Amino acid sequence: QLQASGGGLVQAGGSLNLTCAASGRTISPYNMGWFRQAPGKEREFVAAVDWTGGRTRYVLSVKGRFTIPRDNAKNTAYLQMNSLKPEDTAVYYCVVGGRPYTSVLISAANDFDNWGQETQVTVSS
Repeated sequence: QLQASGGGLVQAGGSLNLTCAASGRTISPYNMGWFRQAPGKEREFVAAVDWTGGRTRYVLSVKGRFTIPRDNAKNTAYLQMNSLKPEDTAVYYCVVGGRPYTSVLISAANDFDNWGQETQVTVSS
């Protein structure tokens, strides 16, 4: 089970840190990632990190503003969001998937087999 938390309301230019905590399953061998879905829009890949934490991938719109560290000892991943913009407003989901112990990054929704509960991020202008 994946539990996402840390969402909230923030002004443009502010920061939020999302946390994805896994229970009942060791997620350290797998990719972890985040997707988001804004009202009236399709679900969108945001970021992913490989099992070592050493390789990451971001959607272009968040590059340079978001980072996705992970702590395998805590079975947890994070999404650190800086310089937030109103267009970052969405429901955010954390995900786990991919082949274990590989640094191949995945970004397609179908490649992630475990989806957590959402957390709402709202950025006001």
